[in-house]
Amino acid sequence: MLEIKKDIYWLGIVDYASKEFHGYSLSPQGTTYNSYLLKDKKNVLFDTVKTGHASEYIRILKQHIEPEKIDYIVVNHLELDHAGVLPEIIALCKPEKVFCSVTGKQTMEAIFDTTGWPIVAVKTGDSISTGEHTISFLEAKMLHWPDSMFSYIPEKKLLISNDAFGENIASSERFTDEIPRHVLDHAMNEYYHNIILPYSARVQAVLKQVAEMNLDIDMIAPDHGLIIRGKDEIAHVLELYSAYAEQKTKARAVVLYDTMWDSTAAMANAIVEGIAAAGISVRAMHLKQHHHSEVMSEVAHCGLVVVGSPTHNNGVLPDVAAMMRYMIGLKPKNRLGAAFGSYGWSGEASKQLHEQLAAAGFDMPVEPLKTLYVPKEAVLQQCVEMGKTLGEALKAKVG
Repeated sequence: MLEIKKDIYWLGIVDYASKEFHGYSLSPQGTTYNSYLLKDKKNVLFDTVKTGHASEYIRILKQHIEPEKIDYIVVNHLELDHAGVLPEIIALCKPEKVFCSVTGKQTMEAIFDTTGWPIVAVKTGDSISTGEHTISFLEAKMLHWPDSMFSYIPEKKLLISNDAFGENIASSERFTDEIPRHVLDHAMNEYYHNIILPYSARVQAVLKQVAEMNLDIDMIAPDHGLIIRGKDEIAHVLELYSAYAEQKTKARAVVLYDTMWDSTAAMANAIVEGIAAAGISVRAMHLKQHHHSEVMSEVAHCGLVVVGSPTHNNGVLPDVAAMMRYMIGLKPKNRLGAAFGSYGWSGEASKQLHEQLAAAGFDMPVEPLKTLYVPKEAVLQQCVEMGKTLGEALKAKVG
């Protein structure tokens, strides 16, 4: 039993075995599904856990409280890793009320058979009393679903934030100050840039709204990963989110590629050489060796993304096509891009990559570079010069 604040308990499931979430790799770290219990005159359960964990969750719940003594359930988000066992819990607890956002009510009714459920839709500014405590609600639309909301308990200076400010970490530690700072930063960077990134404008709006509400917060309890406690830890996490949302890029580059007979790989290496010669930190990532979520964690730091593929069936190789779709769907902003590749007879790949990056909003300072079959020394020198040009353009962009 873990009491994170007086009368408030963590009821989470640590999922060491989970390896994937919506195409985002959780290997090797796994994740947690965090749920919280407030004991008061009205006992309140905040969120539940993922589908398939009902028996384990109910066993944990019973260690803290007799289920029929739960009066209210607050559903901050309806995605099934947080609300998957909601029908079982409602049937077991028979709560007086189930609180969710207005959009959450629509979502709940679309996912579950809610016949007889005592659903109460709330909006930003609404609050309820549980006796000694107040729960105030703040809609957090698109962080990362339209139904998402936060719950704030002012008497405890506690913000229950659902997906926002979370990380995918499965461990015996429960608080971020119990792990090294660089481990936390890496996990938060990976989580944000594989899940929250497309909604960065909403992140900025919610951060501004929270600041304007002048909430006194000394603990943030997300529904994934570790709990953030203490003013210094919270300030650090809020600074990270603000920087992520602004998408201010660095003088750093990544070259992504796949290859069939090493011609495109040779071009990639030469481009890396040129970028490095311009004084830019650069990393090459062969897409058969790096999962796309790992790649996005690297793209997060980079103001320059260069993508290469040989032409394959009049297009790009499947791993490159998948990476492009994944990356572009996450809507990274404020970056330079470039494309290259080898070909045998038709040569469309580099042009297609160039056009896709440009359409996604990347600034494209050079034309795509391609070579027939094997790049000779002259072509490799062109790749080096291309890298130098891109490196200089990146320095000019980021100052």
